[in-house]
Amino acid sequence: MINKLNIYDNYYSWWKTIDKTILIFVISFFLAGLFFSLASTSLIASDRLNTNSYYFFIKHFIYILLGLLIMFTFSLFKETFLIKISTILFILTFILLFLVPFIGSEVKGSRRWLELPFSPRFQPIELIKPFYVVILALLLNYQKYNLYFKYVLTLLLIIPIVLLLISQPDIGQSMLIVFTWLTLIFVSGINLFIFFGLFSFFISILTYLIFFFERFNYIKIRISSFFDSSSGNYSQAEKASEAIIDGGFFGKGIGEGTLNSKIPEAHTDFIISVISEEFGIIIILLIMLSFISFAYIIFKKIRDTNDNVFKMILIGLISLLLMQAFVHVGVNLRVLPTTGMTLPYLSYGGSSIISISIISGIILNLTKRRVY
Repeated sequence: MINKLNIYDNYYSWWKTIDKTILIFVISFFLAGLFFSLASTSLIASDRLNTNSYYFFIKHFIYILLGLLIMFTFSLFKETFLIKISTILFILTFILLFLVPFIGSEVKGSRRWLELPFSPRFQPIELIKPFYVVILALLLNYQKYNLYFKYVLTLLLIIPIVLLLISQPDIGQSMLIVFTWLTLIFVSGINLFIFFGLFSFFISILTYLIFFFERFNYIKIRISSFFDSSSGNYSQAEKASEAIIDGGFFGKGIGEGTLNSKIPEAHTDFIISVISEEFGIIIILLIMLSFISFAYIIFKKIRDTNDNVFKMILIGLISLLLMQAFVHVGVNLRVLPTTGMTLPYLSYGGSSIISISIISGIILNLTKRRVY
């Protein structure tokens, strides 16, 4: 009886302090992803595999249920425990990321996935991202070191992660990791001259890798196709942007789109084009407006937060989400070269859903109303 009362008290305390608006946004995003998975993507994608027509939808549904459970768990933690568990999980996920070049599964020329005996195939980089932001925020707010030594520590943190990603190769996620780092050191008060020097340094390294290493020829091809569609490299992004144009403002209707039968990654990297073809360009505007509104609400909470570590964690997480969403849409609209980046909450993919659930759980935790 006492245990039941404790569970009820914990749940009541959680419900009383949680930010309901942020919670509604998160659940709405997940439900929208589930709807679009059923209405636009999974039926045709699963037909190609000659399996149950609801195969992808059922898997997507299971991932979301698991994700919501993980989100709820992270939102329940005490702040001190959240920091401790995030540190431990960062170390564990970094070890998994380190194992990818040695025992990872290769798909379409990239080695980004792990298949362990006790789990389905997953991408360690997706799991490390939330905890990476937490560790960055902790290092930048560590009182025993001066600010510039903290920048060196954070640089030592991101270099091995970026090198491991480049070895896969995964330039898109590398850019996301570096962008998040640059965002956090910028808001920490870094000298602008040093900031732009670091920014230029990473751009130079990226350019050198793309144009002088054969391993990254695929990126060079994507870039040349982006600037010159007559180069003969008729990319998936071109098909995606054409599908958006064909859909017009209000779309062709549910199940009337053809993009998901033309490209293999329609339900992940090009989900916004699939949605737009069937539901119209208006849906892109609504989705991006929803992301911006979601970010605005979180930034309002950041303004009211006194703890600098929590502020930086929230800024890092929402910046990561926004960057990923805008890059995904930019690629689909063909204003950016193809990066292979999913759309948070809406794209299919177990690793992506679990990652975004952890991020959502941390956001919900750190935006709770504090009761003293």
